[in-house]
Amino acid sequence: MTAKPRREPRDPLARRQEKHVPPGARSRAMQAMSARAATGRFVLQTCVNCQTVTYPPRDVCPKCWNELVWADQVRGATVLSETTIRVTTDLYFRDHLPWRMGKVALDAGPVALAHLHQDLKPGDPAEMHLLLDKRGNAALFATPSGGAFDMSDPQWREFVVSVRDSTVLVSDGSSAVGRAIVSALRAAGAGSIIAGSPQPSRAPQSSDAFASIEGVRSVRLDLTDARSITECLTGIGGPLDIVVNTARFMRSGGITAGRLLDQKRALEIGVVGFMRLAQASAPLLRTRRASAFVDILSIHALAAEAGFAGYSAAEAARLSLVQSFRHEMRAEGVRVVSVFAGPIDDEDHQSVPLPKLAPARLAQGVIEAIEKGREQLCVGDAAQDAMDRWFDDPALYIREKNA
Repeated sequence: MTAKPRREPRDPLARRQEKHVPPGARSRAMQAMSARAATGRFVLQTCVNCQTVTYPPRDVCPKCWNELVWADQVRGATVLSETTIRVTTDLYFRDHLPWRMGKVALDAGPVALAHLHQDLKPGDPAEMHLLLDKRGNAALFATPSGGAFDMSDPQWREFVVSVRDSTVLVSDGSSAVGRAIVSALRAAGAGSIIAGSPQPSRAPQSSDAFASIEGVRSVRLDLTDARSITECLTGIGGPLDIVVNTARFMRSGGITAGRLLDQKRALEIGVVGFMRLAQASAPLLRTRRASAFVDILSIHALAAEAGFAGYSAAEAARLSLVQSFRHEMRAEGVRVVSVFAGPIDDEDHQSVPLPKLAPARLAQGVIEAIEKGREQLCVGDAAQDAMDRWFDDPALYIREKNA
């Protein structure tokens, strides 16, 4: 077990600097753009009549006044000009001046105003991203073409949460998924990782697994026990940047054939336990400049499976709670992320036939969601297919899933 991280030096009498977030008022079209940006898509509006691609978001085509639809676009662009903002009345941007903006000619057609990475200058080719700001609104961000750029750019880091040097809590680090996520976080450069262990029987196994990994320590954490959560967070002894909730209780069984005790425990861990963890960790996450709460969800949250009634109910209820929690934390600049997965190759899915998602692949998805500014990510073909079918026709998807 490694030593506790040092507390940040701070004058106890000094007033803490207030944390501001970008302006929140947006049009309905901009909200639609933000919803698609939350999943990592780069979309612009296209006219159904003249095929004109337009930006910024509008209600009708500016050329022929016909209907506009959202469509994925190529990400290429060329920087035309740049300017540095040094004075503003906006409270958020006043805290982050100077700020670089520029005009870019999108390969998709429009000329747009975008946030510029520090490595770009006029004439450079660029790659466009639709990122969510700390208020959850979509914004165009241009980075150097090719994907290789300085991740320490202060403007880029205002749109994403960096794993490197962060303090991370994994609620259940003793499961196959939890162990994979801890390993992935360490490989990504996390400074300190606290791996929760919910069951006494798993604690020795978890301790042995992490004993040789620098920067990782195992602690007792039971989401059914509010005192356990308080002791865990108090014992961190420093800032908390990221929480990854991997805790769950999955047992097969329907309404009539399943054990009521199993279904009750699934709800106690998956729903009430989530609320305990969210309420306890939110004050710590609020104090950080960039922070995230990540929840691992099953595709059962989208539509219940009769053979996993209690678990499906817990996942669906938690999905609703995550959405509410995300809305609450946007005003605080904290990113709340949902990572969806299909059947996983672990102890909970032994009776589920192949194909199944490797825990290491899910762990990489968690890192991707955090560092690329996602609010929602489907990891694996099964999860993406389920999400696509649910968006296309929810009623049909529910019937097909239980056919």
